[in-house]
Amino acid sequence: MTKIAIIEDDPVISQMYRMKFEADGFDVQLANNGIRGVALVEDYSPDIILLDLQMPEMTGDEVLHILRKAPWGKDIPVIILTNLGEEEAPKTIRGLGIDSYLVKAELTPRQVVQRVKDALEKSS
Repeated sequence: MTKIAIIEDDPVISQMYRMKFEADGFDVQLANNGIRGVALVEDYSPDIILLDLQMPEMTGDEVLHILRKAPWGKDIPVIILTNLGEEEAPKTIRGLGIDSYLVKAELTPRQVVQRVKDALEKSS
């Protein structure tokens, strides 16, 4: 079963995506802030990560920096899923190997699931 980590501080959004991915056969784990997200990825070893940029405790770009420096996180595909337009995103994420940059308001949950499946196919 494909494992996905969703690092998102909004509980309504994270539960919505959890239900959608579980309905498609994914094993889903959630973290509601960046610090918990880093710990989750290290312990859970997901196949792919959905990462919000704007979170308390530690921002998504800070999480991404930590993941890319760690042997257990450097190769995991990461999809940014945020409400920030790409032009508003921290410039530092561009060199950190993200697979896609998705704006929540522009896609349905079904489209997000399809983008994740496409990224997984591309990375395998």
